[in-house]
Amino acid sequence: MENIMKTTKTSSTLLPMVLIGILFFVFGFVTWLNGALIPFLKIACELNELQAYMVTFVFYIAYFVMALPMSGLLSRFGYRAGLQIGLGVMALGALLFIPAAFSHTFGLFLMALFVLGTGLTILQTAANPYIVVIGPSESAAMRISCMGVVNKGAGILVPLIFSAWVLTGMEAYTETALAALSEADKAEALQALSARLVEPYLAMAAVLTALLFYVRFSPLPEPNISSDKPSQQHHWRELLKYPQVMLGALTLFLYVGAEVIAGDSIGLYGQHLGLSNFGVLTSYTMAFMVLGYLVGIATIPRFISQKTALACSAVAGLVFTLGIMFGDEQGTTLATWLLQPFGIAAVPDTVLCLALLGFANALVWPAVWPLALHGLGRLTATASALLIMGIAGGALLPLAYGALVQSGLSHQLGYALLLPCYGMIFFYAVKGHSLRPA
Repeated sequence: MENIMKTTKTSSTLLPMVLIGILFFVFGFVTWLNGALIPFLKIACELNELQAYMVTFVFYIAYFVMALPMSGLLSRFGYRAGLQIGLGVMALGALLFIPAAFSHTFGLFLMALFVLGTGLTILQTAANPYIVVIGPSESAAMRISCMGVVNKGAGILVPLIFSAWVLTGMEAYTETALAALSEADKAEALQALSARLVEPYLAMAAVLTALLFYVRFSPLPEPNISSDKPSQQHHWRELLKYPQVMLGALTLFLYVGAEVIAGDSIGLYGQHLGLSNFGVLTSYTMAFMVLGYLVGIATIPRFISQKTALACSAVAGLVFTLGIMFGDEQGTTLATWLLQPFGIAAVPDTVLCLALLGFANALVWPAVWPLALHGLGRLTATASALLIMGIAGGALLPLAYGALVQSGLSHQLGYALLLPCYGMIFFYAVKGHSLRPA
C-alpha cells in the first residue's frame, strides 16, 4: 500500500513538472532568441549600436512596467488561468512580428517585443509558484534548479535553430555587399531579409496557441498558495531599514544587466569582428551557464556555501571581463585549448571570455535571493517584489553599453561597464548581505 501511495504521489508531481518544464523551455526560447535577433535587425533595419539594443530595452522593461498589474490579474483570475492568458499574449506578440516583417518597420518590431515580454511576465509570475507547491518543500530547490537548466538549455538551442532557419546566406548582406547595390535594390534586399522572420514567428505563435489549449484541458491543478497579507499595504518604508534587501535589489539590477549583456551582445560583437557564425554565439554563453548551474547543484551546500559561491562568481566575472577588454581580438589560443577537444569551432579569445561570463553568472541569482530575504518574516513578500524589479537592469544596462559604443568607445572597452557590476556582486557576497538594521 505504501509503495502504491508513493507511486501515486510521484505521478501526480510528474505531470505538472513536465508541463511547467515545457513552459520554462518556452521562457528560455523566447528570451534568448534576442541574442540572435539583435544583429539580424541591425542589418535588416539599418540600425546603429544604440538602436539595436532597444530590442533588449523594450523586452525587459515589460517586466518592470507590467509586473504589478499582471500580479493583480493573477489574483483575480487564478494562476492556471494566468498561464493561459500569458501564452495567449505571447502568441499575439509573435503574430505582431508578421506585419512588422512585411512592413520592415523597427517600431512595430519593438511593439511586438514588448507584447512578448508582457506575456512572458504573466507566464513567469504564474509558473514559478507551481514549482514550489507541486511537490515536497524540501525538494523545491532541486526542482527550481532543474527548471533553470531547462531554461538555459533552450538558450543553447534557439540560436542554432534561428541561424539555420533565418541566417543562411548572410554574406549577401554585409556592408560591402549592400553598398554595391542601388538604393532600390538595397531596399528590396533588406525587405526580403526582414520577411525571413515571418515563418519562424508564425510557427512560434502556433506552438504557443497549442500550449494554451494544452494547459486549458490538462489536469494541472490550481496551486494552493495562501495569501499571507493581513492587509493590502506594502511595507516599503520598513524595507529601507534593511540594508541587505536594498543592496540585494541593487545587486540583482546590476547582475541581470550583466547577464543580458553577456547573452545578447555576443552576437553583435561577433558580427563586429566579422565572424560568420555570429548568430549562434549566444549558445556558447548559455552552454557555459548550464555548466555553472550543474556545478552549483553538485557543490552547494555540500562543499561551498551560497555566499562563497557568490564571491567566486564575482571574481570570475571580473577576470573574464578584463579578458574581454584587454585580450587579442584575433587570438584563439584559449578558445582552441578549451573548445577544440569537444569538436567546437574556435572563436576569438575575447568572444570566449564573453561567453564564459555565462558560467560566472549562473549562481548569482539563486545565491542573492536567500541572502537578501533572510530573517525578514512578514516583509518577505514585499522584499520579493522589490527584488523582482531588479530585472529592469536587463533593459537599461545593455542600452548603456550600446550608447558607449555608439559614442565612439570600442566594443572591447565598452565592456568596462561590467566591472562595477561584478564589483558590487563581490561586495554583497563578502559584506553587503550581512548588514542589518542598526
